[in-house]
Amino acid sequence: MSLIKEINTASHDEIYETIIKMHENLNEEESALVNAKLILILANHIGDANVISQAADLARGDH
Repeated sequence: MSLIKEINTASHDEIYETIIKMHENLNEEESALVNAKLILILANHIGDANVISQAADLARGDH
C-alpha cells in the first residue's frame, strides 16, 4: 500500500480544528506529548509499516 498524498477527506477543516482544539490550554511539553500520543494511536490504526515510513519521510522533507 502507498501513502495517499492527495486530500482524502471532505472534512479536512473539521480535522484541522479538532487537532488545534486538542492543544488548547496545554504548555509546550504537554502539546508535544499529546502530538506523540496521537501519532502512535494513528500509526496503530494504519497498521502498515511501509505507509508509516513513507509518511515519516514526507514529514521530514525526505520525499
